[in-house]
Parts: sequence; C-alpha cells; structure tokens
Amino acid sequence: MGDRVSWVRRAVLGTVLVLVMVVGGTAFRVWQVAREDDRTHADAIVVLGAAQYNGKPSPIFQARLKHAMELYEDGVADRIVTAGGNKAGDAYTEASAGANWLIEKGVPRAATLAVGEGSDTLGSLRAVAAAFGERGWRTAVLVSDPWHSLRARTMADDAGLETWTSPTHSGPIVQTRETQFAYIYRETGALLFYRLTKTPADNIGGTGLG
Repeated sequence: MGDRVSWVRRAVLGTVLVLVMVVGGTAFRVWQVAREDDRTHADAIVVLGAAQYNGKPSPIFQARLKHAMELYEDGVADRIVTAGGNKAGDAYTEASAGANWLIEKGVPRAATLAVGEGSDTLGSLRAVAAAFGERGWRTAVLVSDPWHSLRARTMADDAGLETWTSPTHSGPIVQTRETQFAYIYRETGALLFYRLTKTPADNIGGTGLG
C-alpha cells in the first residue's frame, strides 16, 4: 500500500512539474517573441485589427497602424493589409477603419488592402491567408501588440503563411509593468489553449485586446 501511495505521489509531482515547465516555457516564448523586431522584406505588412468606433481606430489599433506605416515607409513591404471584421450593427470593419486611417495619413490607397473578415485573431488570419493565396503572396510581417505576436504568428503559420513579427512598442498595452504582466499571463493561456484545440482563444484571461 505504501509503495502504491508513493508511486501516485511521484506521478502527481511529475505531472505538476511538466505542467509548470510547459506553462513557464510558453510564457518565456511569449516574452521573447514580444521583443523581436524582424524587418525582413515581405510581400505585405499585416496589421491585426483591434476595436474601432464608428470608423475611428481605438488607441491600441492606432499604435499598430502607426508602426505598420513606419515599416512601409522603411521599405519593409510595398503594401499594408489591415485585418478584422465587425460586430453586429457596425458600419465599418476593423480592416476598413484601419485602411482609411492609413490613407488619411498619406499611404497610397493602392498600397492598402482591407480584409474585413473574422471576429477573432484566427478567423482574421485565415481570411488574410486566403487573400494572399488569391494574389500569389506568401510572406508577411505581422504587426500587433508585443504579447500577441507569438500567438498571431503561430496561427498565421498554421494558415499557410510564412511570417515574422514586428510589434508596436507604443500604446496603452505597453505602458506599465502591471499591464505587460497581465497580457503575458493572458497570452500564455490563450496560446496553450489554441495549441491544444486549434480554436480561437481571444477571450481567455479577460483582458481583451481593445
């Protein structure tokens, strides 16, 4: 009986240690990729959508768009793809609001493409992948918030794109250590959930992406 109890304890301890290593390793990768800024030339810069209010991008979304415009001006790609659908009753998609904002700031209309489909990161990236396939594009620099970068890249790669990341380091999400910790926690859970289920995980953790 004692040997059996001891075996069960060892098995439980081993399982806990494996879980700690998996969660810790994933959190480290979320943090590590958040610090990457790969500006290798690509077919397009893809901006992941965030909230928009009657056509006006939220501060979080504007931070992403500003960074994408800087990449475009630096010659990282010849076009910017904005991604994201809309909620019921919205007159604009996140993608159209983002593209309009870029055009207003001086990016040529011909250099923008709004892919206004998808109610979450996975759906948006699958729609982007389809748009890329129609045009013979394959590579993309993904622009989002730092902590969202690894999950977005994982989903984009699973959708058939070849991607790397250049996150924005301005905006509300990266202002305080408390906010950064909250998003690393959130994205660690969301990425593990996605890897297990291959389904969207945007609402895990309760912080949202604005």
